[in-house]
Amino acid sequence: MRDGGSGRTRLLLIILIVTSLLLITLDLRGVSVLNGARSGTQTVLSPFQRAGNVVLTPIKNFFSDVTHLGRTRNQLEKLRADNAKLKAQLLYRKNADQELKQLKGILDLAGTAGYKVINARVISQGSSQSYSQTVTIDIGSNSGIKTNMTVLSQDGIAGVVKAVYSNTSLVMLASDPSFRIGVRIAGSQQIGILAGRGSRSGVLQLLDNQTTLKVGDVLLARGSVANRPFVPGVPVGYVTAVDNSAGQIAQSGSVRFYTDFEILGVVAIVVGASSTNPGDALVPAKPVPTPIPTVTVYATASPSPSTTK
Repeated sequence: MRDGGSGRTRLLLIILIVTSLLLITLDLRGVSVLNGARSGTQTVLSPFQRAGNVVLTPIKNFFSDVTHLGRTRNQLEKLRADNAKLKAQLLYRKNADQELKQLKGILDLAGTAGYKVINARVISQGSSQSYSQTVTIDIGSNSGIKTNMTVLSQDGIAGVVKAVYSNTSLVMLASDPSFRIGVRIAGSQQIGILAGRGSRSGVLQLLDNQTTLKVGDVLLARGSVANRPFVPGVPVGYVTAVDNSAGQIAQSGSVRFYTDFEILGVVAIVVGASSTNPGDALVPAKPVPTPIPTVTVYATASPSPSTTK
């Protein structure tokens, strides 16, 4: 029995080998005998391949989505970082443009009056132990700054130096309630004392009861002995309201400072005044009001209603 089984096995093996060699030979010679077999095999396997694709496609898509999600998050983070960088650059550019404008105004003011000034950048703003309205600037005694020197903005008086250190100085702003400056009305020699009120508004007390104060009057620094703490001719502000209360020895009024203390970025310290008083040379030009357009309406009489006969 074993020999019979072995013989059949050998015979089957020989037949398979011969058949394989025959098919390979025919295929190499270009006889398309195997195409049908391939096609049949593909036909049989196609349903299984489609089923596999149906099952595996969501899995492939899931891993693809996870990969793309990670890339998208990285792109979003990069976009956020780039956006923040652009915003910072835009803010820096705006600040630089504003400081450049302020510096130009200061140099024009100092040049007209003949003041010798040193420019400084405001590095902090707030209150100190002695004053409620102050700024700290980035220059000090190493740059020749001393106490009781006049501090200018692009529009006029900004304050006075109150404390000096090696590389920084403390400036009391003109808006401080303890600030006092002698002023005169532009175009005359009428004088008064202007005091800060903690804001851009100050209060003026005239020293002469013969003077008539008017809304719109421009006030200039009167100047101090040896030009400290104030040099003469610096624009201070203009009168916005007049108090004519009975019983007052002299008129008083409210004044709006020319300087906007909240946006100070660059200031200048006057280290040398002009040999001559600039007088009214620094009086700011009054803004020209925008004319209001007028509309002319022509009215025509309506015709009398006709009577139909």
